[in-house]
Amino acid sequence: MTHTPPARATSFRPSTHKHFHRIAWLATALTLCVIVFGAFVRLSDAGLSCPDWPTCYGRAAWPQAASEVVDHAASAIREFESHKAWREQVHRHLAASLGVLVLGLALLAARRRRFGMLQIIGASALVALAIPLYMQGHVMAALGIAALGEALLLIAALRWSNPGSSPGQAHAPGHRSDLANVAALTLAVVIFQALLGKWTVTMLLKPVIVMGHLLGGMLTFSLLLWMAWRATVQPIVLVDAPMLRRWTLGAIGLVGVQIALGGWVSANYAALACGAGGWVTEAHHYVDFPKCVGQWWPQADFREGFVLWRGVGVDYEGGVLDGAARVAIQLAHRVMAIAVFAYLIAFAARLLRTPGLRGWAVALALLTCAQVALGIFNVKLALPLPVAVMHNGGAALLLFVLVSLLARLKRPD
Repeated sequence: MTHTPPARATSFRPSTHKHFHRIAWLATALTLCVIVFGAFVRLSDAGLSCPDWPTCYGRAAWPQAASEVVDHAASAIREFESHKAWREQVHRHLAASLGVLVLGLALLAARRRRFGMLQIIGASALVALAIPLYMQGHVMAALGIAALGEALLLIAALRWSNPGSSPGQAHAPGHRSDLANVAALTLAVVIFQALLGKWTVTMLLKPVIVMGHLLGGMLTFSLLLWMAWRATVQPIVLVDAPMLRRWTLGAIGLVGVQIALGGWVSANYAALACGAGGWVTEAHHYVDFPKCVGQWWPQADFREGFVLWRGVGVDYEGGVLDGAARVAIQLAHRVMAIAVFAYLIAFAARLLRTPGLRGWAVALALLTCAQVALGIFNVKLALPLPVAVMHNGGAALLLFVLVSLLARLKRPD
């Protein structure tokens, strides 16, 4: 197998602003921080520590003492906890900063499109208008205006995905994309992420919302990483690139499903469901692995464990499922982990035989083994916070390797 030399920069580098790639990498790094810090907030039970949104007990930052919030309506919803409130609000500010960076990327990418900047600014203005409307109690009006802004961004992303929509670039040899379609889509995803963050609080940690919020964060990370690579470096040109890209897409799909299952485990407080008696607290460290509740396949209620919607008004903090349903969720996560592990190790072995990709193969194999080890430690050590947070970060790093390969692999012209 031969490793074809990279194509010239003029045939790959996007026609973006000279600082676009720097902003994209900064946004990618910030997204990773938001994902990891969000896991810290969630796993330290601080997700409902600011019961109002987007403020925290009416403050842009967060109160320092309970005496400062005694007159605020949110204090009747949840008692103020100073050691938790700052975590939730810092997470919101980090996410807002990310939103500003993504907006900047969308504006830079769309600046050469006809009415491109106007579309991005108009959609963003609609979303911004929805926030004060929501805070004033006009919930449905705010939701409708935000949905209109989202629709404008999605229409722009679809329209700009056609090369012919960019004057002078349609179907030209060596056509260079300005990434406007991906940037508009990423902005739409970030805005929807903000809505999921709000619903996480207002719907009291509803599992399907919590899981969706995690998946949205990983999707945002993947889209930004894709843009950062495409705006930065030349491709890895290989004859086998199409086949390796299919392997990569399969790996991303499997990892995505496993991330969703992991989010479902966390949202339903099923991480320690395989302990003695089906449930383990931090004070009770007897847990079971590789068996579950002392059996290889214990009684499990998969039907109840995977009900996505249970109505509104239920406080899901601490979980509402019985032991058999939580066991079903934990078993599903473990079985899928075996399938993902086998696929990723096989993929790493395939990459190891490809000149120029051996470093990627080693990274993929090491991260896969580390993820499995962290998952086992989560069970055996009764879910220590640092290990649980690292497990979330490890999933993002696996996506980093896979999405990077997908963005860079290219067959010879």
